[in-house]
Amino acid sequence: MNYLSYLFDAANWSGSQGIPQRLVEHLGYTALTMIIALAIGVPLGAWIGHTGRGGFLAVGLANGLRALPTLGLLILLVTLMGLGITGPLIALVILAVPPILAGTYAGVRNVDTAIVDAARGMGMRGREILFQVELPNALPLIIGGVRSSVLQVISTATIAAYVALGGLGRFIIDGLAIRDFPQMVAGSILVALLAIVADLLLAGLQKLLVSPGLQVAPAVGRRRLRAVPDPRPAAQAA
Repeated sequence: MNYLSYLFDAANWSGSQGIPQRLVEHLGYTALTMIIALAIGVPLGAWIGHTGRGGFLAVGLANGLRALPTLGLLILLVTLMGLGITGPLIALVILAVPPILAGTYAGVRNVDTAIVDAARGMGMRGREILFQVELPNALPLIIGGVRSSVLQVISTATIAAYVALGGLGRFIIDGLAIRDFPQMVAGSILVALLAIVADLLLAGLQKLLVSPGLQVAPAVGRRRLRAVPDPRPAAQAA
């Protein structure tokens, strides 16, 4: 059996149930989920990191939400709300928020206190410090959280097909129902490729948005640590 036959069949690349249409649906679910998750996770994480209030609760909540079984949560929401996009969307948002929240909180909280004190000494107020100092310095961790969230949403959005919605998961669910393994393989490959492309695009966006100093400084520091030997004798170092 040629497991790639479905993927390379031209007939499957057109029509209302073809690969392009399912790809657009999958991207739509992912984009809508990420917009909502960013609107929740970034402001909340920035506020907690800036004020230092509720940090323990935020970390505990993020870890707790990550532990929830997404498929079980989806079935529960669909049972309560009925078929439609609302249940899967809520389940995906709950999955997407924790990495963004944790990344934003950690990024803002870990900004060098000397930089914050210097900004405060220049007369900056709390809001100005947050938006002009802390968030720009926290961008690497924020975008890292967004990248992790996007990958999880793209891979998990396949469960939308389990409750009669579209997306690339349709190929996996429908193929499983009729034991059409080439169709299942095609769906799996497309989801994996989409996740890889999305991660590469976000990596490129990170290079554009993050200050070169924030990208280079850690690496330079590590090189210096390796290059400078320990001046103490071996006996003292031990």
